[in-house]
Amino acid sequence: MKKIVVHVRKDGYEKVKEALEGVHYTEILLQDVYVFTIYAPDEHLDDLIEKIQNVLDLRYNENLIEVSTPEFVISSRLKRAVKNIEKKEEKTPVEKLLDSIRPYGELDLEKLALTTIAGLIALSGLLLNNPVIIIGAMLLSPIIGPIYGFSIYAALGMVRESLRCLGVLAALLLSVFALSAVAAFLINLVIPLTLTAEIASRVVVNPIYTLMAVLLGFAAVLAFNRGTSEVIAGVAIAAAIIPPMAVMGIVLVIQPPSLIASALLVGGQVVGLIVGALLAVAMLKVRPRSSRDRAIAQRYLKRSVALIVLLFALLLWITLIMAE
Repeated sequence: MKKIVVHVRKDGYEKVKEALEGVHYTEILLQDVYVFTIYAPDEHLDDLIEKIQNVLDLRYNENLIEVSTPEFVISSRLKRAVKNIEKKEEKTPVEKLLDSIRPYGELDLEKLALTTIAGLIALSGLLLNNPVIIIGAMLLSPIIGPIYGFSIYAALGMVRESLRCLGVLAALLLSVFALSAVAAFLINLVIPLTLTAEIASRVVVNPIYTLMAVLLGFAAVLAFNRGTSEVIAGVAIAAAIIPPMAVMGIVLVIQPPSLIASALLVGGQVVGLIVGALLAVAMLKVRPRSSRDRAIAQRYLKRSVALIVLLFALLLWITLIMAE
């Protein structure tokens, strides 16, 4: 149950009253400002806030919307309203989504350390030809965060924040590549390295990997949005990116001609995961509340999708050519 308090100037009173048509509320006049008080089930919150925001001019300091959660409310009317709510798919409020993804746009030492450690463990598994070690390393990697954050920010039309998430993702991946290259170089000075089966499988370009990345990104974001642990939901995404990045570092040292194929594989995986994440967010119908912000978000999302799909098609075409 939510308590919604709306303060509105006299000149906006009629518009708010029309927006609340069919909703039970109380109103009082306090010093030229009308105060509407509404109690509504949680399921109705998004729709009510959207209606009110569309008619309330928030440029004026007197106009505001306050939402709180009362400890309990005793009302036969509200009890009937709750019973009459049709069961529908749960949807995370926009504000809660923004709070949950804010850390994904920030690069900190913890994320960097976890990703590089995961990369080093994956490197060990690749050199030892041990898939168990490679997959186990993925439990540490926080790679899903920036991808999830980018998809949400893109859907909300928040350009700067979405680009910041991409920057964090790029920094994490480059750290794995650089550290893997340095580690492979040092190891190769002592023990000559060779291409194991696990390494060789990640220098072969195949369009199936890119298509699988789309499905992985889609499924991981859906699971993450449903409350699945970041560690569990992120394993599949990390497994699709971290080992190929470590392979790039290895082949740079022992077989440089394979670096292009390895880089194409990584690029296809990253773009595929982002495409899948955007598809999942579109299915979840994540969008801003106000119609004006929604129009801006739609334009940005369409441009982002067009650019990413174009890049996806280009990478897919190149991989098909190289696979022949």
